Amino acid sequence: MVVAFIGDIVGRPGRKIVGEFLPKIREEFNIDLVIANYENASHGFGLTEKNAKELFSYGIDVMSGGNHSFDKKEIFDMFDKYPLIRPINYPDSTYGKGVIELEINGIRVAIINAMGSYAMPICDNPFLKVQACVDELEEKGIKHIILDFHAEATSEKYVMFHLLKNRVSAIFGTHTHIGTDDLMVANGCCYVSDVGLSGCRDQVIGVDKTSPISKFTKGVGDHFNIPKRCKKIFQLIIFELEMSGRALWAKKLKIYEESNRVEETLAIIEEF
Repeated sequence: MVVAFIGDIVGRPGRKIVGEFLPKIREEFNIDLVIANYENASHGFGLTEKNAKELFSYGIDVMSGGNHSFDKKEIFDMFDKYPLIRPINYPDSTYGKGVIELEINGIRVAIINAMGSYAMPICDNPFLKVQACVDELEEKGIKHIILDFHAEATSEKYVMFHLLKNRVSAIFGTHTHIGTDDLMVANGCCYVSDVGLSGCRDQVIGVDKTSPISKFTKGVGDHFNIPKRCKKIFQLIIFELEMSGRALWAKKLKIYEESNRVEETLAIIEEF
């Protein structure tokens, strides 16, 4: 099974470049399942139903969220209509769910979404919550388990990796919008601390630089806005899982819209 994971899609520029390149990439690599993070997809904050339909039409199968999952209140009704999940460590009474189970080509797959603790809304312990979820999935016989860990601190992400590297297929860090260079397949688990955003790459983590500059130099900033024009990037991880749910290989693709250049970075494969 070949799977693709797209990190934070930020605003219209992110949606546009995903729409431009994902259908071609899905066909080129014969991808069976595409997962993406939606939490910044609608003008940088949350997800509208209109934009959800747009992204699914490009070939995304499942979307996960984060600390901005509920910025657009219309999402409350969308969890029952679309394959959307939100961090599993929100209270159980919160709208939506934190895990989704699918069958792809006869193989049962589970996607989990969790949110870190540092600099995030107060929620349940993500490590205990995810471990309990993995316990339940293993009892069901599900071996293909993929986690979107939406967290600020790389230390939290590495702790999650070491806790679960022998039990899950892949762990992808999201939230910081800046891609890291630690892509690996270790003990059969595909891991990267942050996939990186898809959207504007020449501003400040995908938003217009004016407000962040004001905030850091004057202590006061306006609402973050998504530029109408910018230099875009599309970033995703492509990896293959064998029948046992272990990762065989992984690579990162980066597409720069203005030059249509694709860079492929293969993961380090090792045992920990």
